[in-house]
Amino acid sequence: MKRTPLYQAHVDNGGKMVDFGGWEMPLNYGSQIQEHHQVRDDAGMFDVSHMTTVDFKGAQAKSFLQILIANDVDKLKTSGKALYSCMLNETGGVVDDLIVYYINDEDYRMVINAGTTDKDIAWINAQAQGFDVTVEPKFDLAMIAVQGPKAREKVFAAMPGIEGVAGELKPFNAASLGGLFVARTGYTGEDGFEIMLPSSSAEFTWKMLLEVGVKPCGLGARDTLRLEAGMSLYGSEMNEEVSPLEAALTWTVDLSNENRRFVGRDALESLKTAGANNTTVGLVLEGKGVIRDQQKVMTNLGAGKITSGSFSPTMGKAIALASVPKGSSGLCEIEMRNKQVSAKIVKPPFVRNGKVLV
Repeated sequence: MKRTPLYQAHVDNGGKMVDFGGWEMPLNYGSQIQEHHQVRDDAGMFDVSHMTTVDFKGAQAKSFLQILIANDVDKLKTSGKALYSCMLNETGGVVDDLIVYYINDEDYRMVINAGTTDKDIAWINAQAQGFDVTVEPKFDLAMIAVQGPKAREKVFAAMPGIEGVAGELKPFNAASLGGLFVARTGYTGEDGFEIMLPSSSAEFTWKMLLEVGVKPCGLGARDTLRLEAGMSLYGSEMNEEVSPLEAALTWTVDLSNENRRFVGRDALESLKTAGANNTTVGLVLEGKGVIRDQQKVMTNLGAGKITSGSFSPTMGKAIALASVPKGSSGLCEIEMRNKQVSAKIVKPPFVRNGKVLV
């Protein structure tokens, strides 16, 4: 299995290492519940170095990205501004979801998912034929996500040099300092930073963050945090067979410029005209039990399925994201061990910035 530059740091901190898409990653460091609460109440950090950073440079970098992804990079006018979007295939399915950062019209940075990296790079290179753009995967970078209400103050305590450039950063913006690229983004529903840095600096930075009280957190807490935040996961809420319109990601698609014929646009426009059959909703279990992926859901409009289910440590209840017939509302029934258990259909997110919203 592959290992990130922080592998030894995880082992030294008692991380329970597991296979995560071919990477040896920490599931937890003891209590997944405690790690979850650490991020909601204070500050925790995650090794996300398995994700891949890709730089796009050249005279046609902007025009290329305008056809590669469904959102429009023309919205990005100030250096460091970020945009969430999806790369689509010709049928409108999601090749991957991603964040792209604007440096200037000839320089962009993108972060893609670990498990789809090889597929994504091949897809990007195929689409780049004929464009004056270079595609540069940056395999020499590590990435640490520090998340929680006290994340910013603790990052500045551990890395005082970056407060000058990152102290005034607004959400979904990034800034560079030497070899560091600091983005005010995350995957937990809390404030914080995702810090890209040279692999050689990763372990030292991790230790500096530990010293100011940022606790290491594993994949388990990362998943319950993102589920509470109502954030979609590639391979669960979306894949190459599911369009953004069916995954509650319509907001990541920009159809306003009729001349921007991005890959998958025709299929999306046809689906929009016909009306997508399914959408993604949130579910909160009425009674006791644990909601699991792929369980059957019966709504007032027909059958669906759980795409992500777990126990919410913040709410003390089982919650889920589910693909159901569009327009489903009220109560539904989840099939659990041959029993029907009631759940309430809600609009995600469940929790943001420590507050329960449903």
